[in-house]
Amino acid sequence: QSYGGIDGDSASAAEIICLLSALTNAPLRQDLAMTGAIDQLGNVLPVGAINEKIEGFFDTCMARGSCSSHGVLIPKANVGDLMLRTDVVEAAAAGTFHVHAVSHIGQAMQLLMGRPLGDGSPECLIRLARERSHEFWRMGARRPEG
Repeated sequence: QSYGGIDGDSASAAEIICLLSALTNAPLRQDLAMTGAIDQLGNVLPVGAINEKIEGFFDTCMARGSCSSHGVLIPKANVGDLMLRTDVVEAAAAGTFHVHAVSHIGQAMQLLMGRPLGDGSPECLIRLARERSHEFWRMGARRPEG
């Protein structure tokens, strides 16, 4: 684990979301932040300092003058650790700041990309990822060896 820049277990779920966004060409919502570790099965795992991370993003939103649609995605396993400041709790109760608890990366993908995960529709994320992966494979297969 590293403590410089955006790094470490707490950023791993957000990093995979960024990779999946690039793979599917599905833009990410810019009003939500995410923290969480991830395992090889896509489960979003708990992280430390959860209250400080939520409050830090809330403070950033407030400093910018807007929190109406803003919020955070956190590991569901961290819900029992929440002891947020009164102003954050009040904003959540008023619906002006949102705390979304997720247990799997698929839930986060749907929230952040605004598309269904795998219902078979043309815009579903699994279909987009599969098509783009095949496209990359075909591009690689066309390259001359040498």
